[in-house]
Amino acid sequence: MGPAAASVIQGQAVRFHPAPAFAWLLAAACHAASPSPDGGKKIIGVVTDVGGRGDQSFNDGALRGLESWACALRYTASGYRPLAPAALLDTVPADLRDRLGANPALPGLAPYVLQARAAEDYRPDLERLAQRRVALAVGVGFMLEDAVAAEARAHPEQHYMLIDSPILDSAGKTMALPNVASVTFREQEGSYLVGALAGLVTKTGQVAFVGGMQVPLIQRFEAGFRAGLAATNPAAAARLAVEYTGSFDDSSAGKRVAQALYGRGVDVLFQAAGADGLGAIEAAKEAGKWIIGVDSDQSQLAPASVLTSMVKHVDYAVYLAARDVSAGKFDPGNRELGLAEGGIGLAPVRVDFPGRAEALARVESLRQAIVAGRISVPARPGATSAAR
Repeated sequence: MGPAAASVIQGQAVRFHPAPAFAWLLAAACHAASPSPDGGKKIIGVVTDVGGRGDQSFNDGALRGLESWACALRYTASGYRPLAPAALLDTVPADLRDRLGANPALPGLAPYVLQARAAEDYRPDLERLAQRRVALAVGVGFMLEDAVAAEARAHPEQHYMLIDSPILDSAGKTMALPNVASVTFREQEGSYLVGALAGLVTKTGQVAFVGGMQVPLIQRFEAGFRAGLAATNPAAAARLAVEYTGSFDDSSAGKRVAQALYGRGVDVLFQAAGADGLGAIEAAKEAGKWIIGVDSDQSQLAPASVLTSMVKHVDYAVYLAARDVSAGKFDPGNRELGLAEGGIGLAPVRVDFPGRAEALARVESLRQAIVAGRISVPARPGATSAAR
């Protein structure tokens, strides 16, 4: 939070200036938590990153895995409501149905969600979960790495899960804490597939990538996308336009960048920019151009413009952690998920375009090659993919 913090109490916005000594403790009061129907159940607490609930992407994916799949609940403005089995299964994408089965709901669990509004909120929100003694405290996003590490050291008896980053030491190297489980993804693998599709679909030969913050995590999306584009359209890969908005919570920034790119002749754009990407999707809709969504299936935001989405199954990662909690298990250390493990996938291609059947068959053959280990997708811009 900044110098002035805002809270909503009984529908009224209250602004106050916390004294420095108490600022990080009072920050926890700035969030209306999703009410937890615990009733003696094991509580899994979640702290979202600043994109929050409703980002139609990363945070919503994490909440879907906990609330909908593990707890069979639907979140509404007035609290949680039971989710009927048929409605629950409707939220499970086709590529995960075999893994989750016909009845994914887990016994004895309840969710408790805190939405961070600024980076300064991460640690106090995690502290709030520790004080509540949740069975597992989940930090959604690499930006919570420092806060999770600090809280894990302060509360060695509390179990934590960090999504999208391992715990890092002062030199930036991976380290282990006995009460932290982390999960990372091979985003480059799914990005390779949507890059290949973009190369087959583009008519102008001008394709773009828009990222949020220029950090190694998002650069994995860029690297995989460029490599996949090169596999099907080397000329388009050579002129790939790359832009970074510098944030994940400014949809207007994403829209401005996308509008500029479409104005320069780009006809297919892949965005990996959190809430900034929502603005990019709006720009695609207005321009009548293609865009590729990220993290969750974003087709409903612009059905005629979203070509597909590179799905990072944060929902599945959270569900696996919830399944362990339900079974009384906790496995610290980092787990990496890619196409083979069900951590990465593609949303269905619901739109039509010339050569659609042939393009989808080519993408599927590339997917199988990656899963089989015949293609190794680069994780850094400038590296090249290797076929084995």
